[in-house]
Amino acid sequence: MTDVQQIQSIRSQTLAQLDALRADPKPSYWIDGQRVHWQEYADSLQRTIDWCDQRLADYEPFEVRSQGVT
Repeated sequence: MTDVQQIQSIRSQTLAQLDALRADPKPSYWIDGQRVHWQEYADSLQRTIDWCDQRLADYEPFEVRSQGVT
């Protein structure tokens, strides 16, 4: 699996997690002394998606145009 394929896979899985979270939102709560904060989790997923988008953009081909002066 190439780096691009891995990043695409991470992005796809994270989008699915975020979609599921938004489809069935839950309140934040405490369990065994730990706080489960769903908005922070959603924000973390979004940051992962943003990171993937940036890495994938880095792999996109690009063109540099220049003009010589005579």
